[in-house]
Amino acid sequence: MTTSLLKELRIEYHKKLCRDIFGLRDGTTVYSNADSTSPASVDLAQGMAEIIGQPICANPPTGQKAGSLFTHYTKEFLDDSFKLMQHIRPGSWSFSTSQSRIGIASFHQYEHLAELKNVLDTHPELKAALGGDYLITPDIAVSRSPIKDRDINRRQTRGRKIIADSEDLAKLTPLRSANHQKSCEILHASISCKWTMRSDRAQNTRTEALNLVRNRKGRTPCILAVTFEPLPSRLASIALGTGDIDCTYHGALYELLAAAKESSHSDSLEMLQLLIDGRRLRDISDIPFDLAI
Repeated sequence: MTTSLLKELRIEYHKKLCRDIFGLRDGTTVYSNADSTSPASVDLAQGMAEIIGQPICANPPTGQKAGSLFTHYTKEFLDDSFKLMQHIRPGSWSFSTSQSRIGIASFHQYEHLAELKNVLDTHPELKAALGGDYLITPDIAVSRSPIKDRDINRRQTRGRKIIADSEDLAKLTPLRSANHQKSCEILHASISCKWTMRSDRAQNTRTEALNLVRNRKGRTPCILAVTFEPLPSRLASIALGTGDIDCTYHGALYELLAAAKESSHSDSLEMLQLLIDGRRLRDISDIPFDLAI
């Protein structure tokens, strides 16, 4: 049976994670995404590793380095897999893990935040009244370039253009590059990547999501979270509820589900199934399709 292109990309994604991040902590039998104080977390992480079946990292990194590598490899997978969707969601798309110092203010919906930052820097006494930091920097930003009129008019009906410069129409939409004095990307999705999920990380992700919703001028971008956390109760800390995160995605959901079914931790399986059935948790392979909606 021929392997699909998407499955090949997912396997390669797991190879990279196992090669550079996912492995046993030094001198232990605990995997690098597990909580050593939780038997369920330890067992599920081990089950995931066995089902994924790739050679594991001999000296897995911790902290920020693990998070940076997870973000980088996740971005590569999403960029490559979304390219397969060009016939479904055409356009000029960009996947980035490094935005400028002004963060989301470099995108059309949040340009005004750069002006706000300048005001707050000049008048720091206003920070107490207006609140915290508005200039979020997504772990992965998915953006779309505005379209030139020649591309908009490429398909014509009876020789007539869709839009003409001489007409006072569609002068405010960000999708027309003719409406911008300078190039300005449109933020399509903000993706938060967390190698593991703790309560503080879940709260930070939710706070960033709410800032994206409240501070936009225009369409709200897709707001997603991706993790490799094995413990369903911790996945629930970010996945349960609605209104901030669109959906939470797991880097190896099918492997985690299989590990939970084979384990003795029935409560973990029940929680995992609840999150999946409740449409709050999906696999990394679902993201390119969800971005194409």
